[in-house]
Amino acid sequence: MWRRWRACLSHLKGSTPPLTFQTWFAVIEPISIEGDEVTVEIPNAQYWEWINDNYRHAFFESIRREIGPNAVVVPVFNGKKLETTRRRTADEAIAEASEMVSARHATPERESAPEFGSAPERSPIISTDDFDSNLNPQYTFDNFIKGEGNQLARAAAVAISENPGGTSFNPFFLYGGVGLGKTHLIQALGNAILARSPGRRVKYVSSDEFTVRFVESIQNDRANDFYNYYKKVDVLVIDDVQFFEGKERTQDLFFNIFNALHQSGKQIALSSDKAPKDLRGIKERLVSRFNWGLAADIQPPDLETRLAILNKKSEEYGAEMKPEAIEYIAKHVTSNIRELEGCLIKLIASGSLNGGEISVQTAKRIVNEISSVRRPRISVDMITGVVCDYLDVDEKKIRDKTRKQEIVLARQISMYLAKRFTDSSLKNIGLHFGGRDHSTVIHAIQNVEREMTRDQEYRERIERLADKIHVVGT
Repeated sequence: MWRRWRACLSHLKGSTPPLTFQTWFAVIEPISIEGDEVTVEIPNAQYWEWINDNYRHAFFESIRREIGPNAVVVPVFNGKKLETTRRRTADEAIAEASEMVSARHATPERESAPEFGSAPERSPIISTDDFDSNLNPQYTFDNFIKGEGNQLARAAAVAISENPGGTSFNPFFLYGGVGLGKTHLIQALGNAILARSPGRRVKYVSSDEFTVRFVESIQNDRANDFYNYYKKVDVLVIDDVQFFEGKERTQDLFFNIFNALHQSGKQIALSSDKAPKDLRGIKERLVSRFNWGLAADIQPPDLETRLAILNKKSEEYGAEMKPEAIEYIAKHVTSNIRELEGCLIKLIASGSLNGGEISVQTAKRIVNEISSVRRPRISVDMITGVVCDYLDVDEKKIRDKTRKQEIVLARQISMYLAKRFTDSSLKNIGLHFGGRDHSTVIHAIQNVEREMTRDQEYRERIERLADKIHVVGT
């Protein structure tokens, strides 16, 4: 996918000014290329409007020269496609496919992990000649800014890249919050290995793509081919393994692949937004394997690191900015690197459009705009914490199977508020509460709604909790 996307950009690069290319096109990242449809992630909706107004012909011509005359581009911002008709989300597609697979391959609940043997493949699906690592070549150690919050993780990744499978850091489990550079670092690890040994089979894949391809392999009766493909890689890099939560068949397959690779001395690198011990809905035998090697976290960057990131990025984009403007951004955008870079890109774009100097006043305006549209940090875990604190209930017990009245009450209220304030599916909400199924969540929501209509004091309690969630989440 990245190889084809780079080819698209190479057509465009020669027909646009360098600063325009870096500001408006280099920041676009491909999500998938399926047939004639190219799905890309953009920094914000204004980018798409500007491209359509100013470079529509050049942009689409470059895409069609590589993909085909009927190629279409689907832009995505904040996980949503910018189009009038709603398409299924990735999670919905996976759920639908999984239901079809479950119906076709129903197995007892306590069935052991499926064994994927070495059955002969129908056709060779992996070779060093045409093997696509799926790595983004832009992610390297050289452009990963080292700071106090990522020093251990970066040092470990460099050591692994110099001797993959030969250190005690196997698996390498990288965890941290959103936008802190996990994807950059684990892909830099893969790119460094390929730079040293071009013949190595390095495979980067997101957990969602891994799951989708596995479901497809089952539907096409090619599960053994899928297993054999991954068993032959030298370095396996999987992003966001927390999304394996609740996907039992995928976990069973990955367990087998993990064992095969580890026993063969192959390197495994994983990323997650949680430490292994905090993963829920992941089988214990997998979590224990995640702890076999090194689990390293990435913390939010300190001020010095944020300044270094902004200076390096502004140099890459060829933008001249006043030091005071960069310092203002570094001091006021502190949550993660992704938001930091997004603010810088918007600042450069504003200067490019207005033809004016990128000053500290402009920086203040951009930071204020971004701050005003930040999404609330409301999650199922946050809601559970607020409810348990309010009701004076041990949060750990809310996931147990106990039927104590005060625990059941806290659990049901948490489920109700999770559905009310988050986009989580009923299934995912259930996973947060000890792996309960969606029918349990529905029952809890109905109970709370029924009590709210019958009991004024109960309803006021729920609304007080809702107010607390708003305060904490914004």
